[in-house]
Amino acid sequence: MQITLPDSNHLEQAAEAFAHAMGDRRVFAFYGKMGAGKTTFIGALCRHLGVSETVNSPTFALVNEYRSDTTAQVIYHFDFYRIKRIDEVYDMGFEDYFYSGALCLIEWPELAEEVLPDDTVIVHIDEQEDGTRLLTMDI
Repeated sequence: MQITLPDSNHLEQAAEAFAHAMGDRRVFAFYGKMGAGKTTFIGALCRHLGVSETVNSPTFALVNEYRSDTTAQVIYHFDFYRIKRIDEVYDMGFEDYFYSGALCLIEWPELAEEVLPDDTVIVHIDEQEDGTRLLTMDI
């Protein structure tokens, strides 16, 4: 599935389309260069799913927990950018998150690929030459 984001005014529409395509999948790994819009898109997705609190990148905390105001769904937002060793992912108890049944949205997953569940959905966000973003979900 591909979604084109011409600009930030289309974030909500893109988040809605993405949420519809998610189905019952629970773990999503977001790949993209620095500044591609991973955190911005995850914020829009969380808003669409009913999260009213501010969604920030958990760069230093590694994981933020959000709860949907409408469904009480738990959403874990990970940022593995600062991970230096895979031991850090083990130390945080990744299994408790990834296999909890909660929605897991992971930025910089390449630093922890060896522990991602087999059914993790790969998502790429790429900036195009004209400034648009192309979001590709491998489902």
